[in-house]
Amino acid sequence: MFVPSDYRADSAAQLWSVITGHPLGLLVTVGPDVPFATHLPVVPAGDSDSDGDLVGAVLLGHLNRANPQWGSLVDGQAAKLIFVGPHAYVTPAVYPAAPAAPTWNFVAVHVTGVVRPVTTAEETLAVVRRTALLLEHRFGDGWDQDGSANYFRSIVAGVGAFRFEVTTADGTFKLSQDKPAHVRRRIADRLAEPDQPGGPAVAALMNGPR
Repeated sequence: MFVPSDYRADSAAQLWSVITGHPLGLLVTVGPDVPFATHLPVVPAGDSDSDGDLVGAVLLGHLNRANPQWGSLVDGQAAKLIFVGPHAYVTPAVYPAAPAAPTWNFVAVHVTGVVRPVTTAEETLAVVRRTALLLEHRFGDGWDQDGSANYFRSIVAGVGAFRFEVTTADGTFKLSQDKPAHVRRRIADRLAEPDQPGGPAVAALMNGPR
């Protein structure tokens, strides 16, 4: 991923914030004609992973075994995971002078690494259970998965789980850093308005510490 220096993430914590806050990743691997790509939930494998360096961390994911991408995965295969954070359109109307051009402010994280397909039903079940646990804790209403343990076991045969060992990580936080401070404030104020799709989340990042 090309990342201009103005937009590069400053810390591993920023990268982790995107992965844990927007865990629907895009798994990209080599295909026979064009790359395979599957949207899937991704979570850290260890409780302490999201507190440290992303390089060397292990992520967990799963997809349908009927997906041709699952059938193509081999142990140690190179792959990429892409995560997209808040994003919003920036209208030139917010700029105090012309000429001007529209743009899109956004946050994205790309990690590369190697895929380790999980080979046993018990390990696969553990990945599914951990994924459900972390996502319910972050986004849900406190649902207790224990009552669905037998259901999980009944569907695990159709699930392909994997471990993803991160070797490189990069993030783009394109938040109008190339604009003067007073222009950035105008952009953030406009995006903070409730009629802006995705805008309030982007405005919060623009107004927060970098």
